[in-house]
Amino acid sequence: MNKNIVLCGVGGQGTVLASKLIAECAMAKNTPVMSAETIGMAQRGGSVFSHLRMGEGLYSPMIAEKTADLIIGFEPGEAVRMLPFLKEGGQVIVSARPIMPITATLSDLEYSGEEMIAYLRAHVENLIVVDADKACQELGSAKVLNILLLGKAVFSGALGFSEEEIKEVIRQKVPEKFHELNFRALGYAKQHN
Repeated sequence: MNKNIVLCGVGGQGTVLASKLIAECAMAKNTPVMSAETIGMAQRGGSVFSHLRMGEGLYSPMIAEKTADLIIGFEPGEAVRMLPFLKEGGQVIVSARPIMPITATLSDLEYSGEEMIAYLRAHVENLIVVDADKACQELGSAKVLNILLLGKAVFSGALGFSEEEIKEVIRQKVPEKFHELNFRALGYAKQHN
């Protein structure tokens, strides 16, 4: 199983944790993994992205343009920014919840994210848009966005991991007090798949 996955969002959304959970799942199946993260201005709401490669014959963690099998976008604008990495026929799973970019905030521009979702709909054949506001409200926490998107990737078949494999990694790598909430987020993703 060779897969190239780009995860992208802004600081504080759990992008890096989601990347690490996917990598742990792959390693649990003895699949070689390479990853690289760019977290630059993450603490100030800046872009965060991870390149994650799984499979045999890997020599670099960086994904070349037009070779990503999957993009998991935690924010619509960030998903559009990473779109050049998607290969033809690749899949995008994206949260519809916009996060106002710092540059827009400084210049009093408006940003709803709707134009980014429209762009993705026009350019990505295999697109799943997640109503993160509704999901997080029903789950009672905005902190489960990463597990919700990860769940969407699991249940769409894009990752090649089972629900139980993801749950086992969550049990091992996430503090126990968050297990029940994260499992509910996975259940929500499964139910609304």
